Amino acid sequence: MAASVKIPINYAEAADTLKKLLKLSGSPVAFRFATKKEEIPAGMEKLDKTIRHCSMIGLARNEGKIFYALAENHECNGGAWSLGLKEITETLKNGDFYYKLGKFGSSAACKRTIDRVPHLDPGDTYATMYAPLEKTPFDPQVVIIVASPWAMLKLTQSTVFRVGGRINAEFAGIQSVCADACAQAYLSGRVNFSLGCDGSRKFSGIADGELVVGIPAEILPEITEALRIVTAAPGSKQN
Repeated sequence: MAASVKIPINYAEAADTLKKLLKLSGSPVAFRFATKKEEIPAGMEKLDKTIRHCSMIGLARNEGKIFYALAENHECNGGAWSLGLKEITETLKNGDFYYKLGKFGSSAACKRTIDRVPHLDPGDTYATMYAPLEKTPFDPQVVIIVASPWAMLKLTQSTVFRVGGRINAEFAGIQSVCADACAQAYLSGRVNFSLGCDGSRKFSGIADGELVVGIPAEILPEITEALRIVTAAPGSKQN
C-alpha cells in the first residue's frame, strides 16, 4: 500500500516513547478507516470472528494482533454505525435502545444524545484496520491509547504544550472507544479524551483505573516531542 501521509512518521519510535513515558501496560493502537478493499495492505488478515470494535482495539493493544474487520465482524451495531460501516438501527435512532438499558431517564434524553454522537456516514467505511502502533503495516488515521489518569494528564499537557488553551473533550458515557476516540478524533482532527463506557470496560479489558484517548495520527510527532519535555519537567514525575 502506498504511503498516505506526505510527511513520514516513525511509528515504532513514537510507540516506544509513548509506552515508556506513559508507563503503558499495552501498546498504543494504530487505527484506520479503509474506504475500499485496495487500501488494505497485501497479506493483512481479516478478523475471523464477530466481536465489538472496542474488543478489536483490545486485541491489538494487549495481544499484538494485526488485522482488518468488515461490517460482518462488528457485533455492536452502535459502534459499527459510528464507524461508518452500518446504518443506524431504529431503536438506537429513536432512543429506545439506551433508554431500555437504563442509561437515560427518557427516550427523548437518549435521542438528544444519539443525535450528537460523532459518526461517519453509513457506507463511508469498507473496513476498519487495527495494529499495535510499533508494528503497523498501514498509516493510521487515529492512535488509541488506554492508560492511567496520570498518563492522560501528561497527554493533556502535551496537547496544549505548543499553543496553550483548554481541552474540550467530547463524551457522554456511551460509545467511548468507537465514537469518542475514533470517529471524533478523525472527524475533528483534535485529540479527544473519554472516560470509557460500560461496554468497552466489560468487553475490551479497560480497567477501572484507566481512561481512553484518540489522537489524530498527523499530530503524533508533535505530541511525542512535547511528551518528552513535560514528563521530564520538575514536579512531573509519577509517585
